[in-house]
Amino acid sequence: MDIVLVGLPGSGKSVVGRRLAHRHGAAFIDLDDLVERSDGRPIPDIFAEDGEAAFRTLERQAITGLGPADTAPGISRVIATGGGAVVEPANRWALYRGRVTVWLDGRPEVLAQRLRRSPNVRPLITGHDPIGTIRGLAQRRERYYAAADIRQSGVAELSGVVDAIERRVHELARGVLEPGSPSVLLDAPTPLGRFVLGDRIAAPSLIDTLRRMDARRAILVSEPGAWSAVGEALAARLVTAGLPVERILLPQGEAAKRMAVVATAASQLAGLGVGRDEALVAVGGGALGDAAGFLAATYLRGIPLIHVPTTLVAQIDSSIGGKTAIDLPEGKNLVGAFHQPIAIIADVATLATLPARDLRGALGEAVKMAALGDERLFGLLERDGSAIPDAPADLIERGVVAELVERCGWAKMEVVMADERERANEGGRITLNLGHSLGHAVEAAGGYADLLHGEAVAYGLRAACEIGRAMGVTPPERARRILGLLDRVGLARESLPYPLETVLGHLRVDKKHVGGKLRWVLPTADGVTIRADVPAGVVSAAAASLLMPGRAS
Repeated sequence: MDIVLVGLPGSGKSVVGRRLAHRHGAAFIDLDDLVERSDGRPIPDIFAEDGEAAFRTLERQAITGLGPADTAPGISRVIATGGGAVVEPANRWALYRGRVTVWLDGRPEVLAQRLRRSPNVRPLITGHDPIGTIRGLAQRRERYYAAADIRQSGVAELSGVVDAIERRVHELARGVLEPGSPSVLLDAPTPLGRFVLGDRIAAPSLIDTLRRMDARRAILVSEPGAWSAVGEALAARLVTAGLPVERILLPQGEAAKRMAVVATAASQLAGLGVGRDEALVAVGGGALGDAAGFLAATYLRGIPLIHVPTTLVAQIDSSIGGKTAIDLPEGKNLVGAFHQPIAIIADVATLATLPARDLRGALGEAVKMAALGDERLFGLLERDGSAIPDAPADLIERGVVAELVERCGWAKMEVVMADERERANEGGRITLNLGHSLGHAVEAAGGYADLLHGEAVAYGLRAACEIGRAMGVTPPERARRILGLLDRVGLARESLPYPLETVLGHLRVDKKHVGGKLRWVLPTADGVTIRADVPAGVVSAAAASLLMPGRAS
Protein backbone atom coordinates (compact mmCIF):
# COMPACT_ATOMS: atom_id res chain seq x y z
CA MET A 1 0.00 0.00 0.00
CA ASP A 2 0.98 3.63 -0.39
CA ILE A 3 1.14 6.00 2.58
CA VAL A 4 0.84 9.73 1.81
CA LEU A 5 2.00 12.28 4.38
CA VAL A 6 0.52 15.78 4.26
CA GLY A 7 0.86 18.81 6.48
CA LEU A 8 2.36 22.26 6.91
CA PRO A 9 6.03 23.08 6.38
CA GLY A 10 8.00 21.88 9.39
CA SER A 11 5.50 19.19 10.40
CA GLY A 12 8.06 16.42 9.88
CA LYS A 13 6.79 14.75 6.72
CA SER A 14 10.26 13.92 5.39
CA VAL A 15 11.71 12.74 8.72
CA VAL A 16 8.68 10.64 9.64
CA GLY A 17 8.37 9.35 6.09
CA ARG A 18 11.96 8.14 5.95
CA ARG A 19 11.68 6.40 9.34
CA LEU A 20 8.40 4.72 8.37
CA ALA A 21 9.76 3.60 5.00
CA HIS A 22 12.95 2.23 6.60
CA ARG A 23 10.98 0.15 9.10
CA HIS A 24 9.05 -1.57 6.32
CA GLY A 25 11.68 -1.76 3.64
CA ALA A 26 9.51 0.54 1.56
CA ALA A 27 10.45 3.13 -1.02
CA PHE A 28 10.50 6.70 0.27
CA ILE A 29 9.42 9.39 -2.20
CA ASP A 30 9.80 13.09 -1.46
CA LEU A 31 7.79 15.08 -4.02
CA ASP A 32 9.96 18.17 -3.55
CA ASP A 33 13.05 16.07 -4.37
CA LEU A 34 11.31 14.75 -7.50
CA VAL A 35 10.61 18.31 -8.63
CA GLU A 36 14.19 19.42 -8.07
CA ARG A 37 15.62 16.42 -9.91
CA SER A 38 13.28 16.82 -12.87
CA ASP A 39 13.93 20.56 -13.22
CA GLY A 40 17.60 20.60 -12.26
CA ARG A 41 17.18 23.55 -9.88
CA PRO A 42 16.52 23.91 -6.15
CA ILE A 43 12.94 24.86 -5.31
CA PRO A 44 13.89 28.35 -4.02
CA ASP A 45 15.46 29.07 -7.43
CA ILE A 46 12.32 27.86 -9.24
CA PHE A 47 10.20 30.21 -7.10
CA ALA A 48 12.61 33.13 -7.56
CA GLU A 49 13.11 32.74 -11.30
CA ASP A 50 9.77 31.38 -12.55
CA GLY A 51 7.26 31.97 -9.75
CA GLU A 52 5.01 29.73 -7.70
CA ALA A 53 2.73 28.84 -10.63
CA ALA A 54 5.64 27.24 -12.48
CA PHE A 55 6.58 25.25 -9.39
CA ARG A 56 3.00 24.02 -8.98
CA THR A 57 3.00 22.78 -12.57
CA LEU A 58 6.16 20.77 -11.90
CA GLU A 59 4.66 19.49 -8.67
CA ARG A 60 1.54 18.32 -10.51
CA GLN A 61 3.71 16.49 -13.04
CA ALA A 62 5.55 14.74 -10.20
CA ILE A 63 2.25 13.60 -8.68
CA THR A 64 1.04 12.31 -12.03
CA GLY A 65 4.33 10.45 -12.40
CA LEU A 66 3.57 8.42 -9.26
CA GLY A 67 1.16 6.36 -11.33
CA PRO A 68 -1.69 4.31 -9.85
CA ALA A 69 -1.92 3.65 -6.14
CA ASP A 70 -0.34 0.41 -4.93
CA THR A 71 -3.18 -1.43 -3.17
CA ALA A 72 -1.26 -4.61 -2.29
CA PRO A 73 -1.01 -5.51 1.44
CA GLY A 74 1.98 -4.13 3.27
CA ILE A 75 3.58 -0.71 3.02
CA SER A 76 5.39 -0.43 -0.31
CA ARG A 77 5.79 3.35 -0.74
CA VAL A 78 5.78 6.31 1.63
CA ILE A 79 5.16 9.62 -0.14
CA ALA A 80 5.97 12.95 1.53
CA THR A 81 4.21 15.89 -0.11
CA GLY A 82 5.07 19.55 -0.11
CA GLY A 83 2.89 21.61 2.21
CA GLY A 84 0.87 23.13 -0.62
CA ALA A 85 0.65 20.10 -2.89
CA VAL A 86 -2.86 19.22 -1.80
CA VAL A 87 -4.32 22.69 -2.34
CA GLU A 88 -5.10 21.81 -5.95
CA PRO A 89 -8.22 19.59 -6.25
CA ALA A 90 -6.66 17.49 -9.01
CA ASN A 91 -3.65 16.70 -6.80
CA ARG A 92 -5.84 15.55 -3.93
CA TRP A 93 -7.88 13.39 -6.31
CA ALA A 94 -4.68 11.72 -7.49
CA LEU A 95 -3.09 11.37 -4.04
CA TYR A 96 -5.98 10.51 -1.72
CA ARG A 97 -7.91 7.86 -3.62
CA GLY A 98 -6.71 4.32 -2.95
CA ARG A 99 -3.98 5.46 -0.58
CA VAL A 100 -3.80 5.84 3.21
CA THR A 101 -3.32 9.54 3.93
CA VAL A 102 -1.82 10.92 7.14
CA TRP A 103 -2.03 14.53 8.28
CA LEU A 104 0.96 15.46 10.45
CA ASP A 105 -0.43 18.29 12.53
CA GLY A 106 1.34 20.70 14.84
CA ARG A 107 1.03 24.06 16.58
CA PRO A 108 2.23 26.99 14.43
CA GLU A 109 4.64 28.15 17.16
CA VAL A 110 6.41 24.77 17.22
CA LEU A 111 6.50 24.50 13.43
CA ALA A 112 7.91 28.03 13.07
CA GLN A 113 10.66 27.20 15.57
CA ARG A 114 11.55 24.10 13.58
CA LEU A 115 11.70 26.09 10.35
CA ARG A 116 14.09 28.62 11.90
CA ARG A 117 16.52 25.77 12.63
CA SER A 118 16.01 23.98 9.31
CA PRO A 119 18.73 24.25 6.64
CA ASN A 120 16.06 23.99 3.94
CA VAL A 121 14.79 27.28 2.52
CA ARG A 122 10.97 27.50 2.37
CA PRO A 123 10.03 30.14 -0.25
CA LEU A 124 6.57 30.84 1.18
CA ILE A 125 8.05 31.42 4.66
CA THR A 126 11.32 33.22 3.89
CA GLY A 127 11.27 36.94 4.60
CA HIS A 128 7.97 36.79 6.50
CA ASP A 129 6.87 36.52 10.10
CA PRO A 130 7.14 32.71 10.44
CA ILE A 131 4.48 32.23 13.10
CA GLY A 132 1.99 34.55 11.38
CA THR A 133 2.66 32.96 8.01
CA ILE A 134 2.24 29.42 9.38
CA ARG A 135 -1.00 30.43 11.09
CA GLY A 136 -2.32 31.83 7.83
CA LEU A 137 -1.35 28.71 5.91
CA ALA A 138 -2.95 26.52 8.59
CA GLN A 139 -6.23 28.40 8.35
CA ARG A 140 -6.33 28.26 4.55
CA ARG A 141 -5.24 24.64 4.22
CA GLU A 142 -6.99 22.92 7.12
CA ARG A 143 -9.89 21.76 4.95
CA TYR A 144 -7.47 19.93 2.64
CA TYR A 145 -5.43 18.28 5.38
CA ALA A 146 -8.52 17.36 7.40
CA ALA A 147 -9.68 15.09 4.57
CA ALA A 148 -6.81 12.70 5.38
CA ASP A 149 -7.60 9.29 6.85
CA ILE A 150 -5.41 9.81 9.91
CA ARG A 151 -4.65 12.94 11.93
CA GLN A 152 -1.46 12.60 13.95
CA SER A 153 0.58 15.14 15.86
CA GLY A 154 3.97 15.41 14.21
CA VAL A 155 5.65 17.21 17.10
CA ALA A 156 5.96 14.29 19.53
CA GLU A 157 9.00 11.98 19.87
CA LEU A 158 9.78 10.52 16.42
CA SER A 159 9.46 6.81 17.22
CA GLY A 160 6.16 7.44 18.99
CA VAL A 161 4.78 9.27 15.96
CA VAL A 162 5.77 6.41 13.66
CA ASP A 163 4.34 3.81 16.06
CA ALA A 164 1.00 5.65 16.22
CA ILE A 165 0.80 5.95 12.43
CA GLU A 166 1.54 2.24 12.00
CA ARG A 167 -1.26 1.26 14.37
CA ARG A 168 -3.82 3.44 12.61
CA VAL A 169 -2.67 2.41 9.12
CA HIS A 170 -3.31 -1.25 9.83
CA GLU A 171 -6.72 -0.45 11.34
CA LEU A 172 -7.80 1.51 8.28
CA ALA A 173 -6.03 -0.24 5.42
CA ARG A 174 -8.82 -2.57 4.32
CA GLY A 175 -11.50 0.11 4.30
CA VAL A 176 -9.30 2.53 2.38
CA LEU A 177 -7.79 0.18 -0.18
CA GLU A 178 -10.68 -2.04 -1.24
CA PRO A 179 -12.24 -1.23 -4.66
CA GLY A 180 -15.00 1.33 -4.27
CA SER A 181 -13.76 2.55 -0.89
CA PRO A 182 -14.80 6.06 0.12
CA SER A 183 -12.36 8.93 -0.39
CA VAL A 184 -12.83 12.25 1.38
CA LEU A 185 -11.28 15.12 -0.60
CA LEU A 186 -12.36 18.14 1.45
CA ASP A 187 -13.52 18.44 5.05
CA ALA A 188 -14.25 22.01 6.10
CA PRO A 189 -15.90 23.08 9.35
CA THR A 190 -17.45 26.49 8.64
CA PRO A 191 -20.02 28.85 10.22
CA LEU A 192 -22.35 27.59 7.47
CA GLY A 193 -21.98 23.95 8.48
CA ARG A 194 -19.40 21.26 7.82
CA PHE A 195 -18.76 20.93 4.09
CA VAL A 196 -17.55 17.45 3.14
CA LEU A 197 -16.72 16.51 -0.45
CA GLY A 198 -15.61 13.15 -1.75
CA ASP A 199 -16.22 9.98 -3.71
CA ARG A 200 -18.59 7.31 -2.28
CA ILE A 201 -18.76 9.16 1.04
CA ALA A 202 -22.53 9.68 1.48
CA ALA A 203 -23.13 6.81 3.90
CA PRO A 204 -19.95 6.92 6.03
CA SER A 205 -19.99 10.71 6.31
CA LEU A 206 -23.69 10.78 7.22
CA ILE A 207 -23.21 8.05 9.81
CA ASP A 208 -20.28 10.00 11.28
CA THR A 209 -22.31 13.23 11.37
CA LEU A 210 -25.30 11.59 13.07
CA ARG A 211 -23.09 9.87 15.64
CA ARG A 212 -21.39 13.15 16.46
CA MET A 213 -24.77 14.52 17.49
CA ASP A 214 -25.72 11.31 19.35
CA ALA A 215 -28.71 10.75 17.05
CA ARG A 216 -31.00 7.89 18.01
CA ARG A 217 -32.39 7.59 14.48
CA ALA A 218 -32.15 9.09 10.99
CA ILE A 219 -35.07 11.04 9.53
CA LEU A 220 -34.64 11.11 5.76
CA VAL A 221 -36.64 13.58 3.67
CA SER A 222 -36.50 12.76 -0.02
CA GLU A 223 -38.53 12.48 -3.22
CA PRO A 224 -39.27 9.37 -5.34
CA GLY A 225 -36.47 9.77 -7.90
CA ALA A 226 -33.72 10.55 -5.39
CA TRP A 227 -35.01 7.87 -3.03
CA SER A 228 -34.77 5.21 -5.71
CA ALA A 229 -31.35 6.37 -6.93
CA VAL A 230 -29.65 7.11 -3.61
CA GLY A 231 -31.94 7.18 -0.59
CA GLU A 232 -32.91 3.53 -0.39
CA ALA A 233 -29.32 2.26 -0.40
CA LEU A 234 -28.32 5.02 2.02
CA ALA A 235 -31.09 4.01 4.41
CA ALA A 236 -29.92 0.39 4.29
CA ARG A 237 -26.38 1.44 5.24
CA LEU A 238 -27.73 3.48 8.15
CA VAL A 239 -29.77 0.55 9.46
CA THR A 240 -26.74 -1.73 9.19
CA ALA A 241 -24.81 0.81 11.25
CA GLY A 242 -27.47 0.63 13.98
CA LEU A 243 -29.42 3.79 13.13
CA PRO A 244 -33.18 3.24 12.61
CA VAL A 245 -34.57 5.18 9.64
CA GLU A 246 -37.78 7.17 9.23
CA ARG A 247 -38.71 8.31 5.73
CA ILE A 248 -40.77 11.24 4.49
CA LEU A 249 -41.30 11.53 0.74
CA LEU A 250 -42.15 14.85 -0.91
CA PRO A 251 -43.28 15.31 -4.53
CA GLN A 252 -40.60 15.54 -7.20
CA GLY A 253 -39.23 18.87 -8.44
CA GLU A 254 -40.85 22.26 -7.80
CA ALA A 255 -44.06 20.49 -6.76
CA ALA A 256 -42.36 19.91 -3.40
CA LYS A 257 -42.09 23.64 -2.81
CA ARG A 258 -45.72 24.32 -1.87
CA MET A 259 -47.09 25.36 1.50
CA ALA A 260 -49.57 22.48 1.56
CA VAL A 261 -46.77 19.96 0.98
CA VAL A 262 -44.71 21.42 3.83
CA ALA A 263 -47.72 21.39 6.15
CA THR A 264 -48.37 17.71 5.40
CA ALA A 265 -44.71 16.85 6.02
CA ALA A 266 -44.75 18.78 9.31
CA SER A 267 -47.75 16.72 10.43
CA GLN A 268 -45.75 13.59 9.65
CA LEU A 269 -42.88 14.86 11.79
CA ALA A 270 -45.29 15.53 14.64
CA GLY A 271 -46.67 12.01 14.27
CA LEU A 272 -43.15 10.61 14.56
CA GLY A 273 -42.54 12.64 17.70
CA VAL A 274 -39.55 14.44 16.22
CA GLY A 275 -37.87 16.71 18.76
CA ARG A 276 -35.68 19.78 18.48
CA ASP A 277 -32.53 17.74 18.95
CA GLU A 278 -33.18 15.56 15.89
CA ALA A 279 -31.92 16.36 12.41
CA LEU A 280 -33.71 16.13 9.11
CA VAL A 281 -31.54 14.64 6.36
CA ALA A 282 -32.43 16.11 2.95
CA VAL A 283 -31.60 13.56 0.24
CA GLY A 284 -32.24 14.99 -3.22
CA GLY A 285 -31.75 17.90 -5.57
CA GLY A 286 -32.24 21.63 -5.29
CA ALA A 287 -36.02 21.75 -5.06
CA LEU A 288 -36.10 18.97 -2.47
CA GLY A 289 -33.38 20.71 -0.47
CA ASP A 290 -35.29 24.01 -0.54
CA ALA A 291 -38.47 22.36 0.72
CA ALA A 292 -36.79 20.16 3.32
CA GLY A 293 -34.75 23.14 4.49
CA PHE A 294 -37.89 25.25 4.90
CA LEU A 295 -39.49 22.37 6.80
CA ALA A 296 -36.47 22.18 9.12
CA ALA A 297 -36.41 25.96 9.56
CA THR A 298 -40.06 26.18 10.58
CA TYR A 299 -40.90 22.92 12.38
CA LEU A 300 -40.68 23.57 16.16
CA ARG A 301 -39.24 26.98 15.13
CA GLY A 302 -36.15 25.26 13.78
CA ILE A 303 -34.49 21.85 13.99
CA PRO A 304 -31.08 20.69 12.66
CA LEU A 305 -30.65 19.97 8.95
CA ILE A 306 -28.15 17.84 7.03
CA HIS A 307 -27.93 18.08 3.24
CA VAL A 308 -26.99 15.08 1.11
CA PRO A 309 -27.35 16.71 -2.34
CA THR A 310 -27.78 14.17 -5.13
CA THR A 311 -27.75 16.44 -8.19
CA LEU A 312 -24.96 18.54 -9.62
CA VAL A 313 -26.88 21.81 -9.24
CA ALA A 314 -27.53 21.02 -5.58
CA GLN A 315 -23.89 20.13 -4.89
CA ILE A 316 -22.46 23.25 -6.50
CA ASP A 317 -25.13 25.73 -5.47
CA SER A 318 -28.49 25.17 -3.83
CA SER A 319 -27.43 23.11 -0.80
CA ILE A 320 -24.93 25.81 0.21
CA GLY A 321 -25.79 29.05 1.96
CA GLY A 322 -28.82 28.29 4.10
CA LYS A 323 -31.49 29.79 1.86
CA THR A 324 -34.70 27.77 2.15
CA ALA A 325 -37.90 28.61 0.34
CA ILE A 326 -41.17 27.61 -1.22
CA ASP A 327 -42.88 29.10 -4.27
CA LEU A 328 -46.04 31.14 -4.73
CA PRO A 329 -48.04 31.49 -7.97
CA GLU A 330 -46.67 35.04 -8.16
CA GLY A 331 -43.03 33.98 -8.12
CA LYS A 332 -40.27 31.60 -7.13
CA ASN A 333 -38.86 31.39 -3.58
CA LEU A 334 -41.05 34.20 -2.22
CA VAL A 335 -41.60 32.54 1.19
CA GLY A 336 -38.55 31.26 2.99
CA ALA A 337 -36.00 31.54 5.77
CA PHE A 338 -32.27 31.47 6.33
CA HIS A 339 -31.46 28.16 8.03
CA GLN A 340 -27.91 26.86 7.86
CA PRO A 341 -27.37 23.09 7.82
CA ILE A 342 -25.04 21.41 10.29
CA ALA A 343 -23.44 19.54 7.40
CA ILE A 344 -23.39 19.33 3.62
CA ILE A 345 -22.19 15.97 2.30
CA ALA A 346 -21.39 16.19 -1.43
CA ASP A 347 -20.71 12.73 -2.86
CA VAL A 348 -19.78 12.94 -6.54
CA ALA A 349 -20.52 9.23 -6.98
CA THR A 350 -24.23 10.03 -6.72
CA LEU A 351 -24.00 12.02 -9.96
CA ALA A 352 -22.89 9.20 -12.25
CA THR A 353 -26.37 8.15 -13.34
CA LEU A 354 -28.03 11.57 -13.59
CA PRO A 355 -29.74 12.36 -16.90
CA ALA A 356 -27.66 14.40 -19.33
CA ARG A 357 -30.17 17.25 -19.23
CA ASP A 358 -29.87 17.58 -15.45
CA LEU A 359 -26.08 17.69 -15.65
CA ARG A 360 -26.11 20.18 -18.51
CA GLY A 361 -28.61 22.41 -16.75
CA ALA A 362 -26.44 22.55 -13.65
CA LEU A 363 -23.65 24.01 -15.74
CA GLY A 364 -25.67 27.23 -15.94
CA GLU A 365 -24.85 27.82 -12.27
CA ALA A 366 -21.24 26.78 -12.88
CA VAL A 367 -20.85 29.29 -15.72
CA LYS A 368 -22.29 31.93 -13.41
CA MET A 369 -19.65 31.16 -10.76
CA ALA A 370 -16.92 31.37 -13.41
CA ALA A 371 -18.27 34.72 -14.60
CA LEU A 372 -17.99 36.07 -11.05
CA GLY A 373 -14.23 36.03 -11.57
CA ASP A 374 -12.89 32.48 -11.17
CA GLU A 375 -10.39 32.07 -13.99
CA ARG A 376 -9.53 28.46 -13.11
CA LEU A 377 -13.18 27.48 -13.14
CA PHE A 378 -13.57 29.24 -16.49
CA GLY A 379 -10.69 27.20 -17.85
CA LEU A 380 -12.04 23.93 -16.49
CA LEU A 381 -15.45 24.54 -18.08
CA GLU A 382 -13.96 25.59 -21.39
CA ARG A 383 -11.82 22.46 -21.42
CA ASP A 384 -14.18 19.79 -20.05
CA GLY A 385 -17.63 21.31 -19.50
CA SER A 386 -19.18 20.11 -22.74
CA ALA A 387 -18.23 16.48 -21.96
CA ILE A 388 -19.79 16.33 -18.48
CA PRO A 389 -23.43 15.74 -19.56
CA ASP A 390 -22.59 12.90 -21.94
CA ALA A 391 -19.82 11.11 -20.05
CA PRO A 392 -20.33 11.80 -16.34
CA ALA A 393 -18.81 8.52 -15.13
CA ASP A 394 -15.59 9.17 -17.06
CA LEU A 395 -15.38 12.79 -15.87
CA ILE A 396 -16.03 11.65 -12.28
CA GLU A 397 -13.27 9.04 -12.53
CA ARG A 398 -10.85 11.66 -13.87
CA GLY A 399 -11.61 14.02 -10.96
CA VAL A 400 -13.07 16.74 -13.17
CA VAL A 401 -16.49 16.68 -11.51
CA ALA A 402 -15.01 16.77 -8.01
CA GLU A 403 -12.94 19.81 -8.97
CA LEU A 404 -16.01 21.50 -10.45
CA VAL A 405 -18.04 20.88 -7.29
CA GLU A 406 -15.21 22.08 -5.06
CA ARG A 407 -14.45 25.26 -6.98
CA CYS A 408 -18.11 26.25 -7.25
CA GLY A 409 -19.09 25.13 -3.76
CA TRP A 410 -16.21 26.69 -1.88
CA ALA A 411 -16.46 29.96 -3.81
CA LYS A 412 -20.11 30.21 -2.78
CA MET A 413 -19.17 29.32 0.81
CA GLU A 414 -16.74 32.24 0.93
CA VAL A 415 -19.26 34.70 -0.49
CA VAL A 416 -21.99 33.62 1.93
CA MET A 417 -19.69 33.61 4.97
CA ALA A 418 -18.92 37.27 4.22
CA ASP A 419 -22.59 38.26 3.77
CA GLU A 420 -24.86 35.51 5.06
CA ARG A 421 -28.16 37.38 4.89
CA GLU A 422 -27.50 39.42 1.73
CA ARG A 423 -27.27 42.78 3.49
CA ALA A 424 -24.25 44.23 1.68
CA ASN A 425 -25.15 47.03 -0.72
CA GLU A 426 -22.17 46.35 -2.97
CA GLY A 427 -20.67 42.96 -3.64
CA GLY A 428 -21.53 40.30 -1.10
CA ARG A 429 -24.16 37.66 -1.53
CA ILE A 430 -26.22 39.54 -4.10
CA THR A 431 -23.44 38.83 -6.62
CA LEU A 432 -24.57 35.19 -6.60
CA ASN A 433 -27.77 36.39 -8.29
CA LEU A 434 -25.95 37.02 -11.56
CA GLY A 435 -28.32 35.72 -14.24
CA HIS A 436 -31.13 35.10 -11.76
CA SER A 437 -33.44 38.08 -12.29
CA LEU A 438 -34.57 37.29 -15.81
CA GLY A 439 -33.66 33.66 -15.15
CA HIS A 440 -36.31 33.39 -12.44
CA ALA A 441 -38.73 35.35 -14.64
CA VAL A 442 -38.53 32.93 -17.57
CA GLU A 443 -38.61 29.99 -15.18
CA ALA A 444 -41.86 31.31 -13.69
CA ALA A 445 -43.25 32.11 -17.15
CA GLY A 446 -42.96 28.41 -17.93
CA GLY A 447 -44.81 27.49 -14.74
CA TYR A 448 -41.61 26.01 -13.29
CA ALA A 449 -42.20 23.05 -15.59
CA ASP A 450 -40.52 23.97 -18.88
CA LEU A 451 -37.02 24.88 -17.73
CA LEU A 452 -34.64 23.44 -15.19
CA HIS A 453 -33.30 26.07 -12.82
CA GLY A 454 -29.79 26.03 -14.32
CA GLU A 455 -31.23 26.32 -17.82
CA ALA A 456 -33.18 29.38 -16.73
CA VAL A 457 -30.04 30.90 -15.17
CA ALA A 458 -28.26 30.42 -18.51
CA TYR A 459 -30.95 32.49 -20.23
CA GLY A 460 -30.58 35.06 -17.48
CA LEU A 461 -26.82 35.17 -18.05
CA ARG A 462 -27.36 35.92 -21.73
CA ALA A 463 -29.72 38.74 -20.80
CA ALA A 464 -27.29 40.09 -18.18
CA CYS A 465 -24.57 40.26 -20.84
CA GLU A 466 -26.94 42.19 -23.13
CA ILE A 467 -27.85 44.61 -20.37
CA GLY A 468 -24.22 44.95 -19.30
CA ARG A 469 -23.13 45.83 -22.83
CA ALA A 470 -25.96 48.35 -23.18
CA MET A 471 -24.95 49.96 -19.88
CA GLY A 472 -21.28 50.04 -20.85
CA VAL A 473 -20.11 47.84 -17.96
CA THR A 474 -19.59 44.54 -19.79
CA PRO A 475 -16.70 44.67 -22.27
CA PRO A 476 -17.55 42.97 -25.58
CA GLU A 477 -14.75 40.43 -25.17
CA ARG A 478 -16.06 39.41 -21.71
CA ALA A 479 -19.58 39.02 -23.06
CA ARG A 480 -18.26 36.93 -25.94
CA ARG A 481 -16.42 34.65 -23.55
CA ILE A 482 -19.45 34.08 -21.32
CA LEU A 483 -21.81 33.59 -24.25
CA GLY A 484 -19.26 31.35 -25.98
CA LEU A 485 -19.04 29.15 -22.90
CA LEU A 486 -22.84 28.86 -22.76
CA ASP A 487 -22.77 27.84 -26.43
CA ARG A 488 -20.01 25.33 -25.76
CA VAL A 489 -21.96 23.56 -22.99
CA GLY A 490 -25.20 23.75 -24.98
CA LEU A 491 -27.28 26.10 -22.82
CA ALA A 492 -29.90 28.74 -23.67
CA ARG A 493 -29.44 28.44 -27.42
CA GLU A 494 -33.15 28.19 -28.34
CA SER A 495 -35.64 31.08 -28.19
CA LEU A 496 -38.37 30.79 -25.57
CA PRO A 497 -42.11 30.73 -26.39
CA TYR A 498 -43.31 33.12 -23.68
CA PRO A 499 -45.04 36.52 -24.11
CA LEU A 500 -42.80 39.40 -23.18
CA GLU A 501 -45.36 40.91 -20.83
CA THR A 502 -45.61 37.61 -18.93
CA VAL A 503 -41.84 37.55 -18.40
CA LEU A 504 -41.73 41.21 -17.36
CA GLY A 505 -44.66 40.66 -15.03
CA HIS A 506 -42.75 38.00 -13.12
CA LEU A 507 -39.70 40.26 -13.07
CA ARG A 508 -41.70 42.90 -11.15
CA VAL A 509 -41.91 40.64 -8.08
CA ASP A 510 -38.17 39.83 -8.06
CA LYS A 511 -36.81 39.83 -4.49
CA LYS A 512 -33.88 42.11 -5.36
CA HIS A 513 -36.03 45.26 -5.51
CA VAL A 514 -34.91 47.95 -3.06
CA GLY A 515 -36.77 51.26 -2.89
CA GLY A 516 -38.86 50.22 -5.86
CA LYS A 517 -35.77 49.66 -8.05
CA LEU A 518 -34.40 46.32 -9.17
CA ARG A 519 -30.70 45.81 -8.48
CA TRP A 520 -29.09 44.12 -11.48
CA VAL A 521 -25.93 42.03 -11.21
CA LEU A 522 -23.97 42.65 -14.41
CA PRO A 523 -20.68 41.19 -15.68
CA THR A 524 -17.55 43.32 -15.81
CA ALA A 525 -14.11 42.55 -17.24
CA ASP A 526 -13.16 40.38 -14.27
CA GLY A 527 -16.23 40.06 -12.06
CA VAL A 528 -19.56 41.83 -11.57
CA THR A 529 -21.07 45.15 -10.58
CA ILE A 530 -24.46 46.07 -9.10
CA ARG A 531 -26.64 48.61 -10.89
CA ALA A 532 -30.08 49.90 -9.92
CA ASP A 533 -30.37 52.42 -12.76
CA VAL A 534 -31.04 50.13 -15.73
CA PRO A 535 -33.71 51.75 -17.93
CA ALA A 536 -36.90 49.78 -18.51
CA GLY A 537 -36.30 49.83 -22.25
CA VAL A 538 -32.92 48.12 -21.87
CA VAL A 539 -34.48 45.42 -19.68
CA SER A 540 -37.33 44.92 -22.13
CA ALA A 541 -34.93 44.59 -25.07
CA ALA A 542 -32.79 42.07 -23.22
CA ALA A 543 -35.83 40.02 -22.27
CA ALA A 544 -37.14 40.16 -25.83
CA SER A 545 -33.80 38.83 -27.11
CA LEU A 546 -34.55 35.55 -25.31
CA LEU A 547 -37.98 35.11 -26.87
CA MET A 548 -39.31 33.83 -30.17
CA PRO A 549 -40.10 36.43 -32.82
CA GLY A 550 -43.63 37.65 -32.33
CA ARG A 551 -43.52 37.03 -28.57
CA ALA A 552 -41.95 40.40 -27.85
CA SER A 553 -45.12 42.36 -28.33
